[in-house]
Amino acid sequence: MPPTGGRAGGPAHHEVPAEELPPDLNQAILEATKQVGAILKRNDHDFALAGSVAVYAHGGTGNLQHDADFCIRPEDAPAVAATLEEAGLPVFAPPEDWLLKAKCLGQDIDLIFELAAQPVTTELLRRATPLPVDSVQMPVLAPTDLMRSLLAAFSAHHCDFGAVLPIARQLRERVDWEAVREEYGHAPMPAAFLFLLERLEVIAPRGADR
Repeated sequence: MPPTGGRAGGPAHHEVPAEELPPDLNQAILEATKQVGAILKRNDHDFALAGSVAVYAHGGTGNLQHDADFCIRPEDAPAVAATLEEAGLPVFAPPEDWLLKAKCLGQDIDLIFELAAQPVTTELLRRATPLPVDSVQMPVLAPTDLMRSLLAAFSAHHCDFGAVLPIARQLRERVDWEAVREEYGHAPMPAAFLFLLERLEVIAPRGADR
């Protein structure tokens, strides 16, 4: 496991006086995303931005959630953690065994190495698209992979369609919905969500183009 805590001595990147923080949570998350993305790029780490900030980068609204998500390969996790700690960011391992967590500018950073119940792979990262997040260019998960990750998270204990519906609306023209259906349409909660999208005319019914 990677060490915990930031580097001793000197100001850490996450220690920012309150008066210097961005004026709202969305901007604070964006600033933290840019800083972490820049650190990973400078150190030549392979990664892709995920979650609500990735949706924003693809042109979605700026209504971000509570953290910034970065996909990394499992084998790269120790090196990524060491890089962030060297930059002054604390990194720790939560009880979940599929991610590490960090802090930057007071914001939560998730370093995810398992997405949609599968390990993050080189192929997934290669499908990412370089996009600007405000002023910083970084690889962002492809829209279809983003939607896969959201539908894979649905279960009997977690099925917040209301949070995912606006994302599906925003990305609908760039998602391969047939591929999503093939992979997740057999599971009850994703199938129900896809049916909801059809009824709301967000996506066409299956086979409509035939």
